[in-house]
Amino acid sequence: MAGFFPLFFKGFWSSGVDTTISTARLGMANSISGLFIAIFAPLLGAIADRGSSKKKFLFFFAYLGIVMTMGLFFVGEGNWPMAVFLYIFAAIGFSGGNIFYDSLIIFVSPKNKIDIVSAFGFSLGYLGGGILFAINVLMTLRPEIFGLENAASAIKVSFIMVGLWWSIFSLPVFFFVKEPEGQKGLSRGKTITAGYHQLIGTFKQIRLHKNIFIFLLAYWFYIDGVDTIIRMAVDYGISIGLDHYQLIIAILITQFIGFPAAICFGIIGQKTGAKTAIFIAIFVYLCISIWAFFINHISEFYTLAFIIGLVQGGIQALSRSFFTRIIPKENAAEYFGFFNMVGKFGVIIGPMLIGLTGIFFKYMGMSSEISSRASISSIAILFIIGGILLCYAKESEFKT
Repeated sequence: MAGFFPLFFKGFWSSGVDTTISTARLGMANSISGLFIAIFAPLLGAIADRGSSKKKFLFFFAYLGIVMTMGLFFVGEGNWPMAVFLYIFAAIGFSGGNIFYDSLIIFVSPKNKIDIVSAFGFSLGYLGGGILFAINVLMTLRPEIFGLENAASAIKVSFIMVGLWWSIFSLPVFFFVKEPEGQKGLSRGKTITAGYHQLIGTFKQIRLHKNIFIFLLAYWFYIDGVDTIIRMAVDYGISIGLDHYQLIIAILITQFIGFPAAICFGIIGQKTGAKTAIFIAIFVYLCISIWAFFINHISEFYTLAFIIGLVQGGIQALSRSFFTRIIPKENAAEYFGFFNMVGKFGVIIGPMLIGLTGIFFKYMGMSSEISSRASISSIAILFIIGGILLCYAKESEFKT
């Protein structure tokens, strides 16, 4: 999502297309997948809570993502519509699975250790993803070692490897993580109905519990900026003329810095409170989004990648643990459905904001490079709004 797909989308599946147009296409693809999850996430979470089906839903969405990702191997040059189609469903699988994965943290972590457990989970994700990505990068740099024809073949094979890696490392959750039983004696139809009624009740409850509502609103804005940077950073680097392989190295820097940094953020959250640590990360991201407009050299992009690695895992992990504290445990999947719904509505706004800003500046007669610079810096407003709203959210246990 962050590395090879944007590169391949521009250079292979959208070859010969103006960079502003290909950026808009990629932004819209992210927005469509985000919209789907935003619409269905709360209902899916409510049904999973009622029927004790968190792992079943996790299995379905994970393997949807796996199959669609591996399908990218077969997409030919210039066939950007098929690439977008598979990408959208792969992203739905990834984001949909995270709803139920996130909700299981409540059942595997002691309450007083949840910041550390959440951060450690993200840190291992960065380490695992970084190891595979490093192997794939080596494949693109030296394809002959792996018996591959060229770098393009190596990238296509990497989509197969990602699917296999994703599949294998999903197995421990399915085999060893237990979830509490839901309501017994409910048929599938009754489970869906009960989930729907629970969803309506929870929506009313969120409106009444001001603290949950305010945090979700703040999260909506600032995580939008985070996810947009994750998905669009490489596309931005290409648009301003940076070298493809140097951009891949920048992604590797973020991955491996993210491993220890996420753990450190968990410790900070444990000592100062998750809210304070989230504020630090938001401020850093605000500075990054403004600074991105001015970068000209790959060394500056490397510096940005290093700084992003310091805060990316932390803001994700501590947002999850903060939310865990302020919701009722018995309806975890449903509330995380709302949590992911809000995040995905943000992913709708962010990439669309980048795409539309770029097109607007292009229409005003600006060069493609200036249009791209303006578009990436437009997300600064999301961090400002998110930080202001977070001031009003309280880090306190849920009370009925």
